[in-house]
Amino acid sequence: MNQLSEQFNQQNQPSILAQSSSSREMEEVKGQIFMARQFPRNQFLAEQRILDACKRPSLAGTAIYSYPRGGTKVEGPSIRLAEVVAQNWGNLSFGIKELEQREGESIAMAYAWDLETNVRQEKVFTIKHSRKAKGSIKKLDDPRDIYELVANQGARRVRSCILGVIPGDIIEKAVEECNNTIRGNNKSPLKDRVSTALKAFKDKYRVTQEMVEGRFGYNADALTEYDYADLIKIFNSLKDGMSKVEDWFDKNSKKESNSGLADAFKDEQKSENKKDDDNDKPAANEKVSADEFELSFEGSE
Repeated sequence: MNQLSEQFNQQNQPSILAQSSSSREMEEVKGQIFMARQFPRNQFLAEQRILDACKRPSLAGTAIYSYPRGGTKVEGPSIRLAEVVAQNWGNLSFGIKELEQREGESIAMAYAWDLETNVRQEKVFTIKHSRKAKGSIKKLDDPRDIYELVANQGARRVRSCILGVIPGDIIEKAVEECNNTIRGNNKSPLKDRVSTALKAFKDKYRVTQEMVEGRFGYNADALTEYDYADLIKIFNSLKDGMSKVEDWFDKNSKKESNSGLADAFKDEQKSENKKDDDNDKPAANEKVSADEFELSFEGSE
């Protein structure tokens, strides 16, 4: 009976492993769908991120493919642009899976799945382990060559799946923005311009990022083109002497920590340490007048 029981367990072990693997994948999918529903995408912000990414010359140079066909030129978004659009669109799962590898061929699947709307595109295709070069067909037996072949063939299908899930007008705007960047009609991305502005404020007027965020009421990552234009106006006003730093920014602006560990640590502090902290706060929170600020800045130069 023990031998029969052991033989039965050995025969059913693969099916048990397959069931547990399937159950784990199902739970992962449920978790992804739950998170997508809890944190839905902001379509306007996602579109802005996509167009902002298309202003990078390095991406714009590889974002559009073209090849001749029948005496005409065919153009379209490349896999690199499709990947960037999918990453910034958010809540999108895409990739390639090799379903089966046989003697001389592989069966793979390319997919793109919008976790919010439950719209899915997938393509199952067969890839022969061979490559045509100089008029002759060469069979591939190196695992690395086979992997690269499957990845290259699958990238085209992934691009097609992504373009089938994301709205077409978003793709058209991204292609147009890349063309403008190639022609030199676009400025650098908003994120880079905001970073340069923050550095200029800090170096010239000692205005920190926290002070700028306190001025606008949200993080620097959320600044828009209008906010960037306001930053330029403020900087020019300070440069021309029409206003002072205190007119625009609060020098005591600091980021507050929301960590639960920090709150627990504060609860465990002794009363003596709290008194010492309270005695130190007025010195740290003293306001500096405009004249003193200008003198200290001139001295640093």
